[in-house]
Amino acid sequence: MLAEKKGTEKMYAIKVLKKYAIIEDDYVDYIKTEKRILALAAKHPFLTALHSCFQSPNLLFFVMEYIKGGDLVFQLQQVGKFDERRTAFYAAEVTLALQFLHRHGVVHRDLKLENVLLDQEGHCKLADFGLSKEGIIDGVLTSTTCGSIYYMAPEILEELKYGASVDWWTLGVLIYEMMTGQPPFEAEKVRDLCELIIYAEVPVPIWLSRNAVLIIQAFLKKNPADRLGCSGDESEIRRHIFFRHLNFELLESRRVEPPFLPTVKNPKNASNFDTKFTRKDPVLSSLSNDTISSTNQDEFAGFSFINKNFSPDRKIF
Repeated sequence: MLAEKKGTEKMYAIKVLKKYAIIEDDYVDYIKTEKRILALAAKHPFLTALHSCFQSPNLLFFVMEYIKGGDLVFQLQQVGKFDERRTAFYAAEVTLALQFLHRHGVVHRDLKLENVLLDQEGHCKLADFGLSKEGIIDGVLTSTTCGSIYYMAPEILEELKYGASVDWWTLGVLIYEMMTGQPPFEAEKVRDLCELIIYAEVPVPIWLSRNAVLIIQAFLKKNPADRLGCSGDESEIRRHIFFRHLNFELLESRRVEPPFLPTVKNPKNASNFDTKFTRKDPVLSSLSNDTISSTNQDEFAGFSFINKNFSPDRKIF
């Protein structure tokens, strides 16, 4: 929901979740993880940050900064595909966001166009940490199958142990999508799609530049040991020829001008979001007293929180 803080003109995005559904789906640990990562995100310019959390007897509320430029799906739909300069800019900012998370032992695991937003100045904001995993550092791996099927790395589909490698595979998928307007692997049946991701060569359009092809192929290596960013030195991504025109130090301090400026008419503007969302009535779900009384409130003890690192006009240099 889009909300205005009382007595101000500051707008926030509020994510609302049903407590009973979280308990029923055994997602309590995921919610706690998401809260911690959102709080951490306030320390990086290309991550969506948490303002605060609060709760009612039946609902949880995440209050986050409102990113006015919409997601990359919406923006890609307006033009069909991005040119190489625009793609490289977004990919570089996402790279910096992922490297920050990885340094803190966090693997995103659900990177996709819908989860990359643009602020009103045209910079990226990585969002949605509901499937993220903490503690993936110093050789620690995980093996949970999760994410969106079109973006899953081969090691996830093969149920192998994995770490940050899965995020770099997904960034390769994102670059492919941004430059072609479609995912690298498509099939009507899930089983066929999985086989393509695990075994098939990446179909490369002949009109892509050599440098674009090189980075797509480097990120979409089937073996994570061979994948760009997985050698133990993630700085190799910054040195790739695809990013030759970008200064990553200036980029991380938001001193590189974005190639595209979203249209934002006023602080409450929501024109950069699909109308299937903005036309919905902002009505909270109502639950029976029995459902509320049967919800174990102890599961959400300590959830309410104010993020002291949050600044509504944060510029992190």
